[in-house]
Amino acid sequence: MRTLDSLGPLGSKTVIVRCDLNVPLATDENGAKSITDDGRIRASLTTIRELREAGARIVLISHLGRPEGAPDERFSLRPVAARMAELLGAPVGFVDETVGEAAAAAVAALSDGDVLLLENLRFNPGETSKDDAARGAFAAQLAALGDAFVSDGFGVVHRKQASVYDLAKLLPSAAGRLVAAELEVLERLTEKADRPYAVVLGGSKVSDKLGVIAHLIERVDTLLVGGGMVFTFLAAQGHAVGASLLEEDQLDTVRGYLEQAVSRGVRIVLPTDIVVAESFAADAAHEVVPADAIESSSFGAAGLGLDIGPDSAAAFAAAINDSATVFWNGPMGVFEMAAFAEGTRTVAQALTDTEGFTVVGGGDSAAAVRALGFADDAFGHISTGGGASLEFLEGKSLPGLEVLA
Repeated sequence: MRTLDSLGPLGSKTVIVRCDLNVPLATDENGAKSITDDGRIRASLTTIRELREAGARIVLISHLGRPEGAPDERFSLRPVAARMAELLGAPVGFVDETVGEAAAAAVAALSDGDVLLLENLRFNPGETSKDDAARGAFAAQLAALGDAFVSDGFGVVHRKQASVYDLAKLLPSAAGRLVAAELEVLERLTEKADRPYAVVLGGSKVSDKLGVIAHLIERVDTLLVGGGMVFTFLAAQGHAVGASLLEEDQLDTVRGYLEQAVSRGVRIVLPTDIVVAESFAADAAHEVVPADAIESSSFGAAGLGLDIGPDSAAAFAAAINDSATVFWNGPMGVFEMAAFAEGTRTVAQALTDTEGFTVVGGGDSAAAVRALGFADDAFGHISTGGGASLEFLEGKSLPGLEVLA
């Protein structure tokens, strides 16, 4: 894969950098927006700083949220430009269009080392178009703004989109430092992991993780399963799960994984106790019951599991501490609610305590560790791309990486 070094001297050249600045925003009662997790902005700074030091003129491009191919103030990147300037310790210009006269003029006005952020790419329908011609036309407009392209938005390299795939074919292109670092970590997880190797999977749906389980069950020693997806595993073993999240159409698939694990000598660790609640609410009445007797709670068949229990969390932590490599994707419960956050907190704490190499697989997992007060540098690596990481670990090819080969 081509890296920054392959582009040669970049002084006075205009370099377009595809970042992933898709950060969560909150809006207060006055309509003011604030960034609730700036992790992806921080992750982008390494490449930006290197390009500034090289004297490049830097044009940052990114998406935010899911606008419908038209300008939508709710998804403007303007707050991101302000926060990036604070973190970078240097001005970051902003122009409220992706391509056009204002964007071209702002780019032309850049001096060596300047940084400019264009408005949300997805305000243009060409960015995500399934039509190659429409996507290519938008990419050509972007390419006209620069001399070289750096792909540094790892969270989107699994997308065949104009700014990820087509643009890389129109300009001298290379991976930025973030994408290169992410790829190195993922290759280590799939090809060179130190053993014992444990994978912790959570989140709501088994169906979101099927490919990962299928690909990693041949490579790991221990698979720990929590989150909403665990109830499909428990049901596959014949246990009643009350009103808990259940994907009945995945029961046979899960039974197959359980059998495959036995035949391969892979240990699958499921919770032995569950925090069951009366309803899906932060202040809901709740209690801890055995995982094989969820409907024995005070709420009967109406109870729903919202976290792994304390005994399970302790067992998960012990398995993590015994491992030399740990990959974690997906919270253990509804961590946004304090009553159902302890399983996720215990797993996160275990990852910070172990001497092994630990990887937090982006998405909700990254959001959880930050929301619970853990520092990024307490882990071996926090991925910026949940979906991209999972697809890589499933063994899929990623268009945004293929085009840089």
